[in-house]
Amino acid sequence: MSALPAREGQPKSCQAEAEWAQIRAAAPQVAAVMHRYLRQLGTFLAPASVDAADNALRQLARWMITEAGLAAVGDIGRDHIEDFKVWLAARPRAGRGTITAETHRQRMRTIRAFFERIIEWDWPTAPARNPVIAWDIPKKPEPLPKFLDDRDAAKLMAAARASTDPRDRLVVELLARTGMRAGELANLEADAVVRIGAGHWLHIPLGKLRTDRYVPLHPELVDLLAAWTAANLEHIRRHKRLAADHRGPLNRHIIGRIVHRVGRAAGVPGVHPHRLRHTLATQAINRGMRLEAIAALLGHQKMEMTLIYAKIANRVVAGEYAAVSAKIDALYGHPPELPADYETTGMARLRREAHARMLGNGLCTRPAELDCRLESACESCAYFRTGTQFLPILIRQRDHARGHGQTDRAVLFDGLIQRAETERS
Repeated sequence: MSALPAREGQPKSCQAEAEWAQIRAAAPQVAAVMHRYLRQLGTFLAPASVDAADNALRQLARWMITEAGLAAVGDIGRDHIEDFKVWLAARPRAGRGTITAETHRQRMRTIRAFFERIIEWDWPTAPARNPVIAWDIPKKPEPLPKFLDDRDAAKLMAAARASTDPRDRLVVELLARTGMRAGELANLEADAVVRIGAGHWLHIPLGKLRTDRYVPLHPELVDLLAAWTAANLEHIRRHKRLAADHRGPLNRHIIGRIVHRVGRAAGVPGVHPHRLRHTLATQAINRGMRLEAIAALLGHQKMEMTLIYAKIANRVVAGEYAAVSAKIDALYGHPPELPADYETTGMARLRREAHARMLGNGLCTRPAELDCRLESACESCAYFRTGTQFLPILIRQRDHARGHGQTDRAVLFDGLIQRAETERS
C-alpha cells in the first residue's frame, strides 16, 4: 500500500495530516508509535523542533511502507537503515536536485534520536537496539559565518531607508541592529520596548533556544519604533505583536522575503535574515566587543556558539571597519518604563559596550586623561596619504590638539598640513 503525498497547493499542515491518514491506513502501528513520540516531544521541545521531527518521521514511515514493506517500528534493522540512507539522500528538493547534506544530516540525527529515546523509555514497540549509528549521520561542515562586508551592509541600509514601505526599514534595521533571529522578530510582543533608567531595551521573547533576553536599543532605533507604533497602534493592539500593520503580523517567511527584496534593490544578492545576524556579530568582534557581551547580545547559551566569530576576527578588517564606521553609522536612522534598578550588572555592561563600541558614537571608551599608544596611528603610518582636499579637516584636528595640550599630535598634524600645502603649491 502506498502513502502518497497530499495534493500540491494544500497548506503544509493539511499535507501533513493527509500523509498521516494514509500512513495510519497502511501501517497503524507505525503511525501510533510515531504520534505518541511526537506528543512526548511537545512537552520539552519548541514547536518548530517538533514540526521538524514530524517531517522526518513521516519520511521514514513512507519509506517503510513503500520501499521496505515494514509494518512495525520494531522490525527495522541495521540493513534497513543502510537502504534508507541511500533512499533519503536521493530525495528531490523543490525541483533543484536532491536534498542538501545539512537536511540529510538533520533528518538522520532526528531519526537516531527517535530510536534512542523509545528504547530508553522501554516502549515495547521499540527495536532491541538502535539501528542508526553515529557514522550514519554525515559530519557537519563548519564553514565560517557568511556576513556582509561594510560596503554591502551600508548599501542594504540605504536601500531599506529608501523603500516606500516603512515595514521594510523596520525589519532590516531591527535585524541588523539587534542581531535577532527572524522568528524572534515575528514574535515581538506589543510592549517589547521598555525603558530602564535612561536607556531603552528590547525584550526578545522565548525563541529557538527557549530563552528570552534584553538587548539595548540605539536612540535612532527607538525613534523608528516610536514612529512605527504611533502609525500602527490599532493593528499592534489587535494582533498583540509589535511588528504588525494593516497587513497583519509578520512571520519568518514574510521577513525573509522582505530582506531578500531589499537586498535585491541594493544590488546585494543572496541576503537573508540570518546573514544580518552574522554581520552584526562580525562587526562587533572586529570592533573590540568582548565575546561574553556578544553572546549576551545574540542570546547564545554556550560560548562555543560565539567562538565561531573569533575565527574571523582580523585586526586588519577591524582597522578598515573603523575607517568607515562613521559613514555606516550615518546610514542607520513612549514605551513602558521599568525602574532603573531593573537593569542588572550584566545588562549595564552590555549597554555600555553596545553603545560605545558598536553602535554609533565612536570606537574608543578610554577616559580622555589616559594615554594610548595607538593615538593617531593611521596618520603616522608610512602608507598614509593625504591631500589638499583634506586641509580643512587636518587644520581642525591640529587646532583641537593644541587646544587640549596634545603637543605631539599638534606637531604631527602640522607636518601633514605642511605636506598638503606643499603639494598644492
